[in-house]
Amino acid sequence: MPVPPTEAAALEQSSAVGPQLYRLLRDRIVRGDLAPGARISESEIAASYKVSRQPVREAFIKLAEESLVEVRPQRGTYVRRISVPAVMTARFVREAVEADIVREAARRMTPDMLTALEANLSAQRTVVDGDDPSRFMELDEAFHRQLAEAAGQPAIWDILEDLKTQMDRVRHLSARQFPRERLIDQHAAVVAALRSGDPQVAEAEMRTHLRGVLTDLPAIAEAMPEFFDEAGG
Repeated sequence: MPVPPTEAAALEQSSAVGPQLYRLLRDRIVRGDLAPGARISESEIAASYKVSRQPVREAFIKLAEESLVEVRPQRGTYVRRISVPAVMTARFVREAVEADIVREAARRMTPDMLTALEANLSAQRTVVDGDDPSRFMELDEAFHRQLAEAAGQPAIWDILEDLKTQMDRVRHLSARQFPRERLIDQHAAVVAALRSGDPQVAEAEMRTHLRGVLTDLPAIAEAMPEFFDEAGG
């Protein structure tokens, strides 16, 4: 599956090619642009990005370490199917962490923080169902990062980002398949609780929000069974 020329133009020649290529391919896998189970060719990627095969090989190694691709000897490299157990583990950890984040954010919340969160919500509402979900997902990520920053724990979100890779793959599929208004309403409920300074309600609303994947995952897996690996890690 060759990479479109527009993606190739994204490489900055003034920076190291390998890390850029890794980030671009990782992002495409998480977004579902490179579908689970798809074969990706080292030579085609190199030709599309106009680079040698060495940085592509390095990127594939890093992606394999994250369980995003699988290198099969004599057969090629394939995008790994989504690991259901990894999704469930990420959801469990994320709920535990973000429940504490919003409790602390409720205690620390300032008018400026609330303004920033409400501006993010307004931007989320401009992304219409049926559009490419990438913009909505960017805003969703920014919203949760803002909460971590409001709690005085910005580094926690960086840790969670690495952990929740498989969960994010499901969230991108969900954003394509289900109305986003439900997610926006859940975000708004969290902000309302923060505005009232109620840590318990903020925690409850966050837990409700993050448990949505428990409903979405079975429906997506049933509709797209070829994208999922029930037993894989």
